[in-house]
Amino acid sequence: MNRHSDGQLGWRIHGFLALLVVTYAGSFMGRQIMSVMIEPIKQEFHVSDAAMGLISGLAFAVVYAFLGLPAGRLSDRYTRTRVLAVSLGIWALATLLCGFAVSFWMLIFARMLVAAAEAPVTPASLSLISDLYPPHRRSLAISFFTGAPTISSIVGLSVGAWVIDSYGWRPGFYAIGTPLIVMSLIFSFFVQEPSRGQWDVGGGTEPPRDGLRQAAMKLILNNGCFILIGASAITTFGAFSFAMWNTSFLVRSHELSLQHAGILAGVVTGLSAAVGSIFSGWLTDRLSAHNRDWLVGIPIVGHVVATAAMIIYLLSPAGIAFTVAGIPIPSAMLWCALSGFFTVFWVAPSFNLLSQLVTQWQRATAFALQTVCTTLLGVGLGPLVTGAISDVLIPYAGDESLRYALVIVSVTVVLPILMLLALLRSKPWLKPASHHA
Repeated sequence: MNRHSDGQLGWRIHGFLALLVVTYAGSFMGRQIMSVMIEPIKQEFHVSDAAMGLISGLAFAVVYAFLGLPAGRLSDRYTRTRVLAVSLGIWALATLLCGFAVSFWMLIFARMLVAAAEAPVTPASLSLISDLYPPHRRSLAISFFTGAPTISSIVGLSVGAWVIDSYGWRPGFYAIGTPLIVMSLIFSFFVQEPSRGQWDVGGGTEPPRDGLRQAAMKLILNNGCFILIGASAITTFGAFSFAMWNTSFLVRSHELSLQHAGILAGVVTGLSAAVGSIFSGWLTDRLSAHNRDWLVGIPIVGHVVATAAMIIYLLSPAGIAFTVAGIPIPSAMLWCALSGFFTVFWVAPSFNLLSQLVTQWQRATAFALQTVCTTLLGVGLGPLVTGAISDVLIPYAGDESLRYALVIVSVTVVLPILMLLALLRSKPWLKPASHHA
């Protein structure tokens, strides 16, 4: 492909992107379906909200974070399609093992094994996308990829709620794990690695010989990277907490059945976030082509609107507005949809900007570092802290303790807004990526 022209982008490139999207959707489906499984697993193993926060978050996140940087470095040094193939195969077997768990601790171990297998998926995929699309078309491509969790929310929460309600929580893991075997074979035999760094200027033609520690320190000392990754991580603290506990919130505070709550949490937040993700990617490409300040400006706008709508949603009293296909729709769901639309505005611009702040030989490691931080704070601590706050508030709020725990966690987005404003003033994107290496 010509380094200076994107006229050759065609169905093979977009097909490659589609495979990455499906793979990423599968990873988040395994995480999201845990939110529907919280109540039945809690009842079967007789554990607390804090314990469920551990298995749905921290147990997964610690392993994922520990292996994240090595997985990113692996993707920067070796063929990324082969890394994905091996990862998918191990991931499939680990997910099936979750369904065979006979104790709470065995389920925790299986979830940790899933985390180990998933670690290379995000950094390898985002590195590949950066080589498939030029910068001015990259946000939209990234938004399709990062929007994959919204697809998994719809399937994992709505269909997953029906499967779990009808057959139990174990078949949910079997349904997720089996297709991953097919995806592993596709990446092994049918997908070709793109030329690394074909849209870049600078960075060299050979990977640097830095060790993992040296590579990570270069990224940490890159001030723009450090602020951007930190803002993203703190953002996901509240976002993943809400995603994991929203179904339980609808059951407890709006008196919905588990099946109806799962369907609403999946369809309403999933569809609104899917539309918001694609729209923000498209808008970012259009605006940032003329002024790259929008790579930070769009996330700031998204945070402000999404948080305002979220607080209104969480504090709205119970009350059914209407019924669709036998499913009662609380009046508060309008605010949930509005929040879902704007809450993903930060994702595509942030990943695009990160890809421009580093060289092609640092990208997978940079994406891995961001994923490690967002996993620790978002997937790991977010649900756990929310569950713990909910437990603490029970003597004061009773059955509404989860409602107020989610409100407390949601206001932490103030910190990312302040960090992004600082980034907007320093404008690190005006320096070539090679200067940061």
